[in-house]
Amino acid sequence: MNLDGVRRHAPATIGEAERRAAVLAPVVDRGGTPHVLFTKRADHLGSHPGQMSFPGGGVEAEDADLKATALREADEEIGLRPGEVEVVGRLDDVETVSDYVVTPFVGTVPDREYAPSDGEVAEIAVLPVAELTDRANYESARREHPRYGDVRIHFFRVGGYTVWGVTGGMVVQLLELATDWRMPDEVDRVVDPDADLPT
Repeated sequence: MNLDGVRRHAPATIGEAERRAAVLAPVVDRGGTPHVLFTKRADHLGSHPGQMSFPGGGVEAEDADLKATALREADEEIGLRPGEVEVVGRLDDVETVSDYVVTPFVGTVPDREYAPSDGEVAEIAVLPVAELTDRANYESARREHPRYGDVRIHFFRVGGYTVWGVTGGMVVQLLELATDWRMPDEVDRVVDPDADLPT
């Protein structure tokens, strides 16, 4: 994994947003091999319960900027101290179905044990990039969304976890910028507009 592509990337931004959030995609060197850290959202949360995500959340008044939001939230959610993170770049802004514009940052972090916040995070999963880029662990589907029209949904199934939705889209861009992996041209299947995902 080479993060130079992330460093050089000029992210697409969304200027107007009613609600803004920021997340951190933490890259961990574990035993000389790159991994990416994810959180599994607590089941009681009102937004995206039980889904895999990156540490992050909504902008607060005290945040100096979006990077500060991502670092504060990572500290609150998994105990990752801001001084431990080397932010190397940004991915494209993403609009979510919950009316947030999310700005994803990518940073390298130490390989240590992190502590999930009882209130927000059910689990922490550190997944190998080699398995995220294994075509056998990836699938995509096309779905007609009532608001966004024809959308492509990405699924990475690694270590018993399924990373999909907005986070899956961020992983696609991260892998394309930092590895030789490329999203296949064709989707694997088409799903019903009201299918209960992931299936």
